Amino acid sequence: MKINKLLVGLLTSVTLVMGSAQAAELSMVSGDTGNGLAFLRTQLDRFEAETGNTVTIVPMPSSTSDQFGQYRLWLAAGNADIDVYQTDVIWAPQLADQFLDLTEAAKDVVADHFPSIIESQTVDGKLVAMPAFTDAPALYYRKDLLEKYNKPVPTTWDEMAATAQEIMDAERAAGASEMYGFVFQGNAYEGLTCDALEWVVSNGGGQIVEPDGTISINNAQAAAAIERAASWIGTISPEGNLAYQEEESRGVWQLGNAVFMRNWPYAYQLGNGDDSAVKGLFDVAPLPMGDGEGARSAATLGGWNVAVSKYSPDPEEAIKLALFLSSPEVQKERAINQSNLPTIVSLYDDADVAAAQPIIPSWKEVFLNAVPRPSAPTKVKYNEVSSLFWSAVHDTLSGNGSAAENLEILEADLSELKGDAW
Repeated sequence: MKINKLLVGLLTSVTLVMGSAQAAELSMVSGDTGNGLAFLRTQLDRFEAETGNTVTIVPMPSSTSDQFGQYRLWLAAGNADIDVYQTDVIWAPQLADQFLDLTEAAKDVVADHFPSIIESQTVDGKLVAMPAFTDAPALYYRKDLLEKYNKPVPTTWDEMAATAQEIMDAERAAGASEMYGFVFQGNAYEGLTCDALEWVVSNGGGQIVEPDGTISINNAQAAAAIERAASWIGTISPEGNLAYQEEESRGVWQLGNAVFMRNWPYAYQLGNGDDSAVKGLFDVAPLPMGDGEGARSAATLGGWNVAVSKYSPDPEEAIKLALFLSSPEVQKERAINQSNLPTIVSLYDDADVAAAQPIIPSWKEVFLNAVPRPSAPTKVKYNEVSSLFWSAVHDTLSGNGSAAENLEILEADLSELKGDAW
């Protein structure tokens, strides 16, 4: 009997040692906005409990431009400290060679996602990242203020500006000295590319670089759209908007100091938090359209994905983490708690999601009509294309040259960058 007990004890000890040896210590890099990192941590805690692995979050700045620069440095150096990267939808063509091919691992679940999103993360037949959530921005508006002044939800940019100015002036006259008409992302970074692409496309001005690689940005409709936005600075938008990213815009809005805001879905949940001055006072609508030929509402396609570094010392466990974070269960919780748009089609008809976040089913049409940034035609040069574009737009917003002048220079710079081909 004593021998049997001793054998059982030894076997138990060996099993524990083997189990602990198999557990992986993973690191995931993420730069999220709002309370996104806190939510991610709760999901990783569950993954740890289910697998025995541990996952450390390496936080990044919220600026996607800063994130991309750091990612590129780490991956170029073959950094083995980071196993999993949270990646922007536009980065797949640029970082594909540094990530593992997830095609085989995900073969049973890819059909659950919107095909266009899977396609966006597939480079030369290689699925380089699993979709975690998608994104398309909207116009946030103060429904209480529109009702107070008997104004409809604007459908054009000019209507938005006129309504913003009228309500801002009236509210300031009534004592709300900090009120502004409209806040958006005006800093010189990737977020401005998203905002400005919407202005240009909505005014019939093309997509900067067309799907066939043609440089189209230097045209009258595009210039008019950017000049219109420049007229907002110092009138309906604060001068400081030139330095705003998503969180700065949300900060002004959530304090109750803006009539309109352009932002992503994450701001909806936070805006209805108990600490928000606008809780229950706002709604969302498709972004306004311009007035040029071919004008329409346009929302830049965003979204975040999960990729596995080819330098990970624990690739199998890292792939498990990527599949976990893109799973229906996690996406459902993310939709309910973060108001992030799922990439899994069935969740748009999920009763729990609709009950918790009524905006998500209605956002489906916004997302389906979203406009991609020109990362596919410009491939590895996209980051430079975007930087040149946002710099030209920021110069115009800041009063450094007209839109026509800056777009002419931009066209020349893009042509030089392109060379014979992208």
